[in-house]
Amino acid sequence: MSAKTKIIVLHMKEIIYTIIFAILAVILILLLIFMFRPGQHSKSGSKKIYTPGIYTSELTLNNADLEVEVTVDESSIQSIRFTNLNDTITTMYPFIEPAIEDIARQVYEEQSFDHIKYSSSTPYTSQLIVNAIQDALKKAGTTE
Repeated sequence: MSAKTKIIVLHMKEIIYTIIFAILAVILILLLIFMFRPGQHSKSGSKKIYTPGIYTSELTLNNADLEVEVTVDESSIQSIRFTNLNDTITTMYPFIEPAIEDIARQVYEEQSFDHIKYSSSTPYTSQLIVNAIQDALKKAGTTE
């Protein structure tokens, strides 16, 4: 009985390349599994509340018309802007600009009208501003 011994020569460089390619293949497979897993296409916790777009509403203050533009995406309010806000209106109603900024800031932070705090100096104007924003959001398809 003769036993023949076989000698296999492996180069260290080939072993290292093989290990690296095997690790990259495993990472690629895991990445593809996580990316194309069914039921993971929507953002977690976000639901479609609005129809994306720019919606307007009018606010009348002593025969002066202001237009409220509300920009929304599917789940949040992106911007609130007042057009036709000229010097005549700001002169007649000096607290309207701070009220607009305060209400807009609160709406951005809360994304809701539930906890809006009205300024003590402009409660009625603030309520008119909130009503105009809510009217624009009703056009966007909100339930608020």
